[in-house]
Amino acid sequence: MPKVIIRDLTRADKPEWQSLWAAYIKFYKTSLSPQMHDLAFERLLSEDENEFQGMLARIDGKPAGLVHTLTHRHGWFEDKVIYLQDLFSVPEVRGKGVGRALIEEVYRRADIADTPNVYWLTAKDNIGARRLYDNIASETDFIKYKRP
Repeated sequence: MPKVIIRDLTRADKPEWQSLWAAYIKFYKTSLSPQMHDLAFERLLSEDENEFQGMLARIDGKPAGLVHTLTHRHGWFEDKVIYLQDLFSVPEVRGKGVGRALIEEVYRRADIADTPNVYWLTAKDNIGARRLYDNIASETDFIKYKRP
């Protein structure tokens, strides 16, 4: 397995992040305006603890994946929880530990911050990712609904 290096997103990462983010958005068969891309990136760089945080994964100096998280209060727990909103690895490195490394880094940081409750959603048909998730997380019985 190649060595996966994970680090916080920086302003200098915008071109690489943009490429990964665009591929992620395309994977989910959607589109966002250029303004939304810019806003998402700015949110990821915010020092506000209530904003999203982003990390990049690299293999051999090349961008290999990203993860975005949001730490927030929860009505059922005293401690905050972490929502892992976005996780993506480039197709060329899937199955080589990038997704696992990103999730494990989120877990590691959650433990340090004493916020061990980490959760996320995925598409039912995201079979490749779900194989990984089944090995490092527990599937819940919840179904997502949204306003039409």
